[in-house]
Amino acid sequence: MVGRKSLKTDHCPSARSLDVIGDWWSLLIVRDAFDGMTRFGEFQKSLGIAKNILTDRLRTLVARGILEAVPTGETGTRSAYRLTPVGRDLFPVMVALRQFGERHLFTADEAHSVLVDRESGRPVHLEVRAEDGRLVGPDDTVIRKVPADG
Repeated sequence: MVGRKSLKTDHCPSARSLDVIGDWWSLLIVRDAFDGMTRFGEFQKSLGIAKNILTDRLRTLVARGILEAVPTGETGTRSAYRLTPVGRDLFPVMVALRQFGERHLFTADEAHSVLVDRESGRPVHLEVRAEDGRLVGPDDTVIRKVPADG
């Protein structure tokens, strides 16, 4: 089996981000953490994930600063997992994935969960805007790459 290539020194911010959070179990754990789950058993029940895989992903998310493990109980042998400020910065990523799924992976009449604003109860939508406030899309942007020798 070929080992996974590390992208932590890549010049591309997308590649570095994927090096930290680029597998589906990690993203689903982060999704569940945004939904208020904090306990190992909650994540396991929600995801149907094997204990060893969940343990590995939680350790990785803690090591990379996405989650923090907070001891619970008198003995401190169990932990609650909470999003750190770094983990909370993944919120727009999770909303973008959700919107992609809503647009492309469900039929028009197929029921699915909906992300809503807690205050108004209305659906949440993510938009990409330029610094001056204009809506921008793929045709309106370009990536300034680092020179090959840089």
